[in-house]
Amino acid sequence: MVFFCSLSLPAQADYIFTPFFGATFASNTAFLDLDSGTDSTHLIFGGSAGWLSQGILGAEGGFSYAPRFFEHDEQVVIASSLLTFTGDVIVAAPLRVTGYSLRPYLIGGLGLIHSGITYQAPLDPVDDNSLGMNIGAGAIGLLSPRTGLRFELRHVRTFGSDVNEATGESRARLSYWRVTIGVLIRR
Repeated sequence: MVFFCSLSLPAQADYIFTPFFGATFASNTAFLDLDSGTDSTHLIFGGSAGWLSQGILGAEGGFSYAPRFFEHDEQVVIASSLLTFTGDVIVAAPLRVTGYSLRPYLIGGLGLIHSGITYQAPLDPVDDNSLGMNIGAGAIGLLSPRTGLRFELRHVRTFGSDVNEATGESRARLSYWRVTIGVLIRR
């Protein structure tokens, strides 16, 4: 009897799904940025799915999409977009500390960053797939047992770097910050 009472139950984990939207800012690129599009903030949206334990660890996979990411007012760029697919590790404050109130977390991982730019001028288009990383922090606030809000600030950048043709500087092919808010669905 004592043996059965001493067995601990496995920690339960929540499956979490989060559609989100937000903005990108403080972008830099080594790609030819004729429209100065990276100087602007841009809409970004996407979603993630993963699990989060009652302890400190979790994992998720996510995607994000920013249409017109390299565009601004000059209209030198006909079309552009930014697409990311990432796998991330989450380190969160344990539920025994936060309860079901605001639960802060750190997040980081690796993934694919696709940059696409089509210029109006007779320049070669950009169709780049780069390995990248992201790191950030956020908080989850539950509104009910199954739903909540998720706030996040994340830095995303490619590992590869190139020389910017306009400035001659060597920098990451792409780096930017994003701030997002999402609806969290727990299962």
